[in-house]
Amino acid sequence: MKALFQKIKNIIKWIVVAFFASTILSVVALRWLPVYFTPLMFIRLGQQVKAGETLKMHHHWVPLDKISPSLPTAVMASEDARFLEHHGFDYKAIEHAAMRNLKHPEKRKLGASTISQQTAKNVFLWPGRSWVRKGFEVYFTTLIELLWSKQRIMEVYLNSIEMGDGIYGADAVAEYHFNTSAAQLTEAQCALIAATLPNPRRFNSARPNSYMLKRQSRILHEMRYVKPLPPEGSDR
Repeated sequence: MKALFQKIKNIIKWIVVAFFASTILSVVALRWLPVYFTPLMFIRLGQQVKAGETLKMHHHWVPLDKISPSLPTAVMASEDARFLEHHGFDYKAIEHAAMRNLKHPEKRKLGASTISQQTAKNVFLWPGRSWVRKGFEVYFTTLIELLWSKQRIMEVYLNSIEMGDGIYGADAVAEYHFNTSAAQLTEAQCALIAATLPNPRRFNSARPNSYMLKRQSRILHEMRYVKPLPPEGSDR
């Protein structure tokens, strides 16, 4: 019996070692390699097959310097104003969301995920709200904040995030919704794209409704107060 417990203990130890080694190596590798596919892309393809729909997946990886500098500013204004200041987790936003959710439990739950958390979730994990998935999200967020620059996190985020039905990343949404490239997106178009991010499959930046136009106007206003993303290698 003792030998069996020792064997199980050794197996668990090697599983843990393999997990940490593989995840750290993958994060290091993706510090430099383009992210061409994400778990969500495959999940959406599976959903399309199940529904008998035509397969849709538009995704073009482009480096950060080929994306309009207004887009990082717009998503920071919309999603994570303290992106350049925090180390993966915005504790002020978490506290605010927790207090608001406790005070108004009848309303839609307010989230506090940072761009770093969303990037970790998009690239390494599956959609969901379980505590297990949240624990992995914290782990991968910590890793990318330690091993990637803020510029790399933003580059991966803008290339991997869902921005429409079957549309992923800045260059694909620029082409399919605005007939242009990511580099040529205007400030107003960037704000409109950012306005869709709470639910990009419901809100279409090519056909904005009145709610989206109000969000676009607010984001354009907030962009004036957000520090632009500095070049790679610069101090925050």
